[in-house]
Amino acid sequence: MARKEKEQLNTKPLPELMKELSEQKQKLVDLKFDLSAGKVKNIKEIRKIKKMIARILTAVHVSTRH
Repeated sequence: MARKEKEQLNTKPLPELMKELSEQKQKLVDLKFDLSAGKVKNIKEIRKIKKMIARILTAVHVSTRH
């Protein structure tokens, strides 16, 4: 993730971050379900989504501190 993308994530308003978080969590659930069904070929996508969720949670934590 580029520095510019991280900065954009940190400047988003809290409701937008929460919406993005719920979307990413839903993607993760769907990918895990598809993985168990044998439909997923790209396992690295799960790792990418987990990292994105962590980044969003960090941005939420930072935005609530200020």
